[in-house]
Amino acid sequence: MKTLFHFAYLQAISCLFPVMIFTALALSKVVSIPFFHRYDVILLLCLMAQLLMLTLRLETLTELKVICLFHVIGIGLEIYKVHMGSWSYPEEAYTKIFGVPLYSGFMYASVASYIYQALTRLHVKVKAWPHPYLSIGISLCIYLNFFTHHWIYDLRWWLTLLLVVVFRKTTVSFQVGSSTFRMPLVISFLLIGFFIWVAENVTTFLGAWQYPNQLHAWSLVHLGKISSWFLLVVISIVLVIEQRKQKTFSPFNLAERFC
Repeated sequence: MKTLFHFAYLQAISCLFPVMIFTALALSKVVSIPFFHRYDVILLLCLMAQLLMLTLRLETLTELKVICLFHVIGIGLEIYKVHMGSWSYPEEAYTKIFGVPLYSGFMYASVASYIYQALTRLHVKVKAWPHPYLSIGISLCIYLNFFTHHWIYDLRWWLTLLLVVVFRKTTVSFQVGSSTFRMPLVISFLLIGFFIWVAENVTTFLGAWQYPNQLHAWSLVHLGKISSWFLLVVISIVLVIEQRKQKTFSPFNLAERFC
């Protein structure tokens, strides 16, 4: 039981950045600032949270580069999904581009922040990591499928089967106190994806965004979204692990590893 509480504590500390974002969402729902729209206030609070993470040295500049890449990946996906009507941001804001508030990128970046924190605090070690050609290749396919499934066949289940094959030998070990635990990496993908789905229910309740079935009243996010988060987690972990295998990071370095 002591180990379980210690594990829960380490997970909670690792979620510091996401918790800051939840706090920003909650505060902005009950407190308004004159001359600023709610989404603009959330963006300002998220920027302050990111600065705090750097000031406290909870994140390095190299990690920040990867987190910024998540912003770009997230904003690109958000713009397309909002355009296709998958969800919406109905409130006004000065900091909106193509109907998407800029703070939305922080929700993707917070996943990367959590992964970095958890890897460090839990002393995570990965064994039997596949070749970058496979890990980055399947990540690119997953990301592209989020766009293409609107007008061609949705390949998510085929991609899920493929990633199970690619990562079938990959395991992660982590420490909680003096105890060491091990699990298949695919299971960790699923567990993180599930908890992000739980967090998504909280964020939609707080009005971060709305799905079509939530326009008139809040309702539970469809269980099928767990599969989407499961696949997004794959992209997140692959980028973080590939960066950690290098001393410096740039998108060009990842491209070189892919080739």
